[in-house]
Amino acid sequence: MSEGNAVPDILQRILERKREELKEREVYWPLRELRGWMGSAPAPRGFRAALQRDIDAGRPAVIAEIKKASPSQGQISPNFNPEAFARSYEEHGATCLSVLTDVDFFKGRDGDLRDARVACTIPILRKDFVIDLYQVYEARVLGADCVLLIAAALDDTALHELFFLTRELGMDALVEVHDAEELERAKRIGADLIGINNRDLHSFETRLETTLELKDQVPEEALLVTESGIHTREDVARMQAAGVNAFLVGEAFMRTEDPGAALGQLFRGEQ
Repeated sequence: MSEGNAVPDILQRILERKREELKEREVYWPLRELRGWMGSAPAPRGFRAALQRDIDAGRPAVIAEIKKASPSQGQISPNFNPEAFARSYEEHGATCLSVLTDVDFFKGRDGDLRDARVACTIPILRKDFVIDLYQVYEARVLGADCVLLIAAALDDTALHELFFLTRELGMDALVEVHDAEELERAKRIGADLIGINNRDLHSFETRLETTLELKDQVPEEALLVTESGIHTREDVARMQAAGVNAFLVGEAFMRTEDPGAALGQLFRGEQ
C-alpha cells in the first residue's frame, strides 16, 4: 500500500474481513484442489485486448458493471439479475463486464460471475478485494478473464506477486490507482492496464479531474481506464476530448431497470 497514505477506514474493514473469509474458503476449497481444477477452467477471452480493439476501431471501450449493493449506498439494483444484465450489456455494446463478487460489503457472490459468463461472450473482470494468490487461482477457476488489483490495498511485494501470477495464468490485471504515488507503483511493476479511480477513498468525493490530472503520467504502452463518476454524455465527451477512451461504469447503469439500455444511451446515443 502507499507508504505515505493510511489505508481508509472502510477499506481497512473490508480487508480485515477478506482475510477471515480467505481462511474460511481455504478450508472448503484447499489451494491444492483449486490448482487441480485449473485444467477445466474456460480459456481466457482476452480482457485488455478487447478494450484495445474497440479503441482502435474508434469506439469507447466500456467495462459495464454488475453490482448489487455498496457499503455507502446499500442496495443499488432493484431487480438484480446477472444473466439478464450480461446479455443486455453485450447487446448494447459493452466491451467487457465487471462483476462484484464480494459477499459481505457488496452482497455479491461467485455465482454472479459464473451466471454472467455463460450469458455472454465478452470478457469479465472479477471485481473483488484481491490480497492473496489464492484469489487469483480462484478467479481463473470461476472463469474470470481479469482481476482487479487495488494499489491502496497492497504493499509492493503483494502487488508484484499478484500481478505476475495473473500473467502466468493467462489473465489480465486492472491495477487501480487513486493518486500519483500509486500510479508510480503501478508503473514499476509494468502494469499495462491501469484504472484511475475518480473516487477518493477517504472523503468519497468523486472528481473527474483525478483522471485528467494523472493521465499524462500513464505510460504510452499502458491502456488507461477511467473509473467512477461518469454519468452524462458530456462526461464521456470530456474524457474522450482528453484522449481517455476506456470507461468502467457501474452505479449509473445499475440503478435503472435495463442497465444495457442505459449504457446504449450514455455511450451510443440510443433512444
